[in-house]
Amino acid sequence: MCTAVHYTLNGQEVRTRFPNAKACLPVKNRHGDADLLPWGRRTHQLGKLPLGGWARLDAIYGGRWDRWRPIPVKLLISQFMEVDMEGASHWFDVTPGKWIQGLVAHWEHERRVYVVTITPEMEDAAYERWPRILSHSR
Repeated sequence: MCTAVHYTLNGQEVRTRFPNAKACLPVKNRHGDADLLPWGRRTHQLGKLPLGGWARLDAIYGGRWDRWRPIPVKLLISQFMEVDMEGASHWFDVTPGKWIQGLVAHWEHERRVYVVTITPEMEDAAYERWPRILSHSR
């Protein structure tokens, strides 16, 4: 479910994991640059936004995120880590021209970003959830 990411911001390479309370994700802004936003919320963090760092696509479509005024965003991530069903970690590259979809949630002055996830369709998939990866349609 994308438990760690790697990205480059202002010439610096960043590798962070969701359990790190200071973890942020780079969100593409309207100028094409990146804004860093806190990645989800952990149980010990104050706030009203949902716990965790992920938003299931079916829950978004089902309206369960509506109260948080969700905004779909592009996450400027070059690699992500998934843990398979046997507990092994694997890093994956995000192909140039593609991006991981994020969701920015709001509550009063609180803003956090969540990785949008899908359930793999293959019966023998090694992962329970997968980040939603999109590309430009032509």
